[in-house]
Amino acid sequence: MTTELRPPGLTTVAPDVLLSIARLTALQVDGVYAMARSPRRSKDEHATEGVLASIFGEEVDLDIYLVLEKDTNVRQVARSVQDQVHRAITEMVGMQPGSINIHIEDIYFPEA
Repeated sequence: MTTELRPPGLTTVAPDVLLSIARLTALQVDGVYAMARSPRRSKDEHATEGVLASIFGEEVDLDIYLVLEKDTNVRQVARSVQDQVHRAITEMVGMQPGSINIHIEDIYFPEA
C-alpha cells in the first residue's frame, strides 16, 4: 500500500498581499525614496500606494511607481527593484511574475 502525499486543500493569496509584498520590497531597494501615486486604469486592476497589479491565474503583472533619491543611477535602481520584487513574489507566494514595469515619477531633492 502506497501513501500519496497531497496538499490538504487550496491556498489563495489576496491581491492586497501581492501589492504589499511589491511595495515593501521596492521601498527596501537602495535609491528608492518613496512610492509615487499610481493611476488606476481599469476596474480589473488592484492598486495600493505606488503599485498596480493585474492577476491572471498564477501570473501577476505589476506596475510600480517610484520617487528616487537624488544622485542615483535610475537604470540600476529600476533593475534592482524588478529583480527584488520578482524574487519576493516567486519565493513568498509561489506565483510567477509576468512583466514588472517601473515608472520613475519624481526625484527627491532635500531642501538645503
